[in-house]
Amino acid sequence: MMHFRHTLFGVGLLAVSASTHAAEGVLDIVAPWEIGSTDPAKAGYVYTRLQIGETLVEVDDRGHPKAGLAEGWTVSGDRLSWRFALRPEVYFHDGSALTAEAVAGALRLALTKPGMLNQAPIAEIAAEQEAVRIRLTSPFAPLPAVLAHSSAQILAPASYNEAGDATQVIGTGPYRIEQLQMPQKLIAVAFNDYWGGAPAIERVTYLAAGRGETRALLAESGDADVVFTLDPASQARLQRNPRLKVQAEPIPRTVTLKVNAGHPFLAEPEARRALSLALDRTGMAMALLRTPEAAAGQLFPPSLTDWHLKEVDGAKRDLTQARALLAGLGWQADGNGMLIRNGEPFALTMTTFSDRPELPLLATALQEQWRELGVALTVNVTNSSEIPASHRDGSLQLGLMARNFALIPDPLGTLLLDFGPEGGDWGAMNWYSPRLGEILQQLLTQTDGEVVAGLRREAAGILHEQLPVIPVAWYQQTAAVSSKVEGFRIDTFERNYRVSEMRWAQ
Repeated sequence: MMHFRHTLFGVGLLAVSASTHAAEGVLDIVAPWEIGSTDPAKAGYVYTRLQIGETLVEVDDRGHPKAGLAEGWTVSGDRLSWRFALRPEVYFHDGSALTAEAVAGALRLALTKPGMLNQAPIAEIAAEQEAVRIRLTSPFAPLPAVLAHSSAQILAPASYNEAGDATQVIGTGPYRIEQLQMPQKLIAVAFNDYWGGAPAIERVTYLAAGRGETRALLAESGDADVVFTLDPASQARLQRNPRLKVQAEPIPRTVTLKVNAGHPFLAEPEARRALSLALDRTGMAMALLRTPEAAAGQLFPPSLTDWHLKEVDGAKRDLTQARALLAGLGWQADGNGMLIRNGEPFALTMTTFSDRPELPLLATALQEQWRELGVALTVNVTNSSEIPASHRDGSLQLGLMARNFALIPDPLGTLLLDFGPEGGDWGAMNWYSPRLGEILQQLLTQTDGEVVAGLRREAAGILHEQLPVIPVAWYQQTAAVSSKVEGFRIDTFERNYRVSEMRWAQ
């Protein structure tokens, strides 16, 4: 049984209008993600992707930190003091100068809010001439990567109200906001005083469209120039359209099943292993995702080299072993082949959402594959916010979602959020490994490359054996791009749409 509860975009959306077209020099971008706030802590990713807001540290194509608003940085011998030298002659969109005081103030506000920055043991953020100094209470190796997160973007002092909330987005990027209609639409124009030079495309619109079919139709009709996150069927159709170029790029994101390990049916690792063994990952990757290499036998994809276990091949389905594991836990099949223990049927509810169009398709396949095992699964398709909300109130049983291990370039920051003692909204629920906790803490201070690689493999091994989240598929970002546009590239780390690198075809 599958229940749907989500916002529908009507046909009026298709008329979002051809008034913004390449002919008038406007690049129309469509993606699934609504603009929920002007505060970086809540919706900062929209503004960094559109190059409106920028961060102290940027990221290269391999995920290594590089200069951003900070042109460089140094760290003290005890690794407790970091000094970030600011790039000169940088201006905010309101004309005010980027100063050390403005940067320190923005970071101090970010530190008080949910986000990656408050994972770091920061004692003080201080302005120091043309630099910002961050003092720590203990070494924290991924600090530059954390400062690259969208929640740590630097906005002008005028962006904030007296309570410290960002009520407008006054950034330093190559584009500035001209009009913002939350939660769906944003119009941005080139910022002529941008420190890196004016971009080729002068005007950009962003539209949030939750339904995959709607996004595909906008690409097909020419009402959008760049459309992100295509469902597999639309991707195949759009590839045949001569007016479009379809791109796909593997990214460090994994479709996972978040498991409530406190649920009596899911508490034993053997039960979670059985559910994992019952998945036909290869079949789903081929038939639904149309990408055979997407079958995820472990949490971390091959692109995360030090975290990926080369010796593991966990993608193979094995119903016989799955049934044996559950029989060992007391589950027996009734006359219809469905599992019962102590008079209770093995029945669960899985929550997912349609912002990522492949998730409902995968949910339907999981429902059928687990029925073969004897597990009755109800699928609830709702809003993505339902998964963290149900985690917090304790009602979640299973959540099918996509987790980005490049939220910051070093996956360690995401793992600290997901697998700490209290678990995480998008990670563990009622599960904690003291040894994994020790490893993650060691990785915060360890600088020896071989030791770091060994600790990462051990951490990956614990997650593979215990399965607090069950991997399903490795993700590919997809986009349909008008042939009128040149210079488009997918950012593997999903931080930046790279609009400033695009230009109109001659």
